[in-house]
Amino acid sequence: MAIEGKTVTFTAVPGIPLIESGDDLGAILIDSVRRSGIAPRDRDVLIVAQKVVSKAEGRYVDLAAVVPSARARELGAAVGKDPRIVEVILSEAREVVRYRDGVLVVEHRLGFVMANAGVDQSNIRHPDGGERVLLLPQDPDASCAALKARMDKAFGADVAVVINDSFGRPWRNGVVGVALGAAGLPALLDLIGAPDLFGRALRVTEVAVADEIAAAASLLMGQTDGALPLVHVRGLAWDAPARNAASLLRPRERDLFR
Repeated sequence: MAIEGKTVTFTAVPGIPLIESGDDLGAILIDSVRRSGIAPRDRDVLIVAQKVVSKAEGRYVDLAAVVPSARARELGAAVGKDPRIVEVILSEAREVVRYRDGVLVVEHRLGFVMANAGVDQSNIRHPDGGERVLLLPQDPDASCAALKARMDKAFGADVAVVINDSFGRPWRNGVVGVALGAAGLPALLDLIGAPDLFGRALRVTEVAVADEIAAAASLLMGQTDGALPLVHVRGLAWDAPARNAASLLRPRERDLFR
């Protein structure tokens, strides 16, 4: 991985409307990029917020239709959450990893170890006085690949696309942006065997390139009412093959926290 001219620019793309279920997200993002005056080039990266992808894909669940299981009621009482929401979380999870009051950490069906399986009620409409939740995209890597194909065709360039979300982490307080999906760039860069400054071969170093880009983009997107779900990145270069975000997932047998 290299930085061209040692400068990387991150630009939030303005003017993107609130996304609704069934919207043509690719067309909306392409139009917004064009109106911003940005002309994407080869090796530019477009970071898209998870929430707008999930909304466009219709990943809503109406809580009125959810009947909580005994397990969901038990966990809901233990963590202080609506058992209907806990039932949705369990439906998206492979395993409950940890829980305590206010916290439910699971392994998502896609392999992410995360709070609440990404099930969220913030920054979404709740029509007709009802309540609903929003799930993660069905397949974030596939969503990125589809958006990349649309962007490449629209702009005549070989761009990369990353879907980002906010995760907490072991050891550290606070959330950071991470890559849920990626296409067109090496999401994980293997530097094992590469020489350091003194010619010593690196033994374990892998760089979560897509996560680093996602975290930087999150500074512009914000966490609350920023309404800036698309960030354009320029100045990165790489000669490693593309790898999707699934390559960032640590196998359970190598996860010291489970």
